[in-house]
Amino acid sequence: MDHQLWNKGKEAPITVFFDFLAARSKLFHVVVGLLCTVLLGGVDYLTGEGLSLAIIYLIPVAFTAWFGGRWAGVAISLASAAIWLAANYQPGLSHEPFFIKLWNGGTALGFFIVVSLLLAKLRQMLENERVMSHTDFLTGAVNSRAFAEIAASETRRMRRYEHPLTIAYFDLDNFKRVNDEFGHSVGNEILRVVVATILGAIRSTDVVARLGGDEFALLFPETGYAAVQVVIPKVKEQLQAAMEERGWPVTFSFGVLTCALPPRSPDEMIALADKLMLTAKQEKNTIRYSVYTG
Repeated sequence: MDHQLWNKGKEAPITVFFDFLAARSKLFHVVVGLLCTVLLGGVDYLTGEGLSLAIIYLIPVAFTAWFGGRWAGVAISLASAAIWLAANYQPGLSHEPFFIKLWNGGTALGFFIVVSLLLAKLRQMLENERVMSHTDFLTGAVNSRAFAEIAASETRRMRRYEHPLTIAYFDLDNFKRVNDEFGHSVGNEILRVVVATILGAIRSTDVVARLGGDEFALLFPETGYAAVQVVIPKVKEQLQAAMEERGWPVTFSFGVLTCALPPRSPDEMIALADKLMLTAKQEKNTIRYSVYTG
């Protein structure tokens, strides 16, 4: 899921800068890396062969490999080796034979490629670890830890920009009975279908989280009371259709809280939505709305 887990307005400038770079396209990273390489080549040419800048070419190589991936890193590695060779071999001025320069250029190229591949692999591993640590392994929804971070971020953003924020807390009616009658494998499949159905019904900026068992939460940034009264019935209708299509006797109870003013804390917002859901649970298969005004 491509949701931000932080509030850029509260991050250190260096973090915001890195987030900006990470959001750019691979072409952007390749172009920046190539421009830096060409600039280094110009400086290298002016300083002559007496002062080698080969190691400094690692800067654009590392930048491109980290943000653009391995193939982008390899491309800039090739460009860096070629530009280094061109800058350091000046016929009539060079004191070393060309084959020596060619050997050094090949050595530098191999070193650049190894570094770019290692950095790209490291970035991929770190990204996979980050995603796994924030994702519910069964359904693919964000987990409770990630949801708490997102809720905190959106609360801060709401406080800054004064946009409404809505949270919906819901669980599955009769889920325990279905687990007992059909087995836990069917119960797990139900949970996966629930998340897949919701993801098809909400915006990419909205968040679906599994908080534990059969309890879920939805977060709708910049969504007010009138809008959510359209969205939630639509989500519930599609969920119910998915259950009926598969013959699963499951319904859904929703507690929906729209924050017109920033809550005192994300925990308070989640707790109030949970309380609304428990009220809806008493009747089952219903929705309870409320507006938080401080």
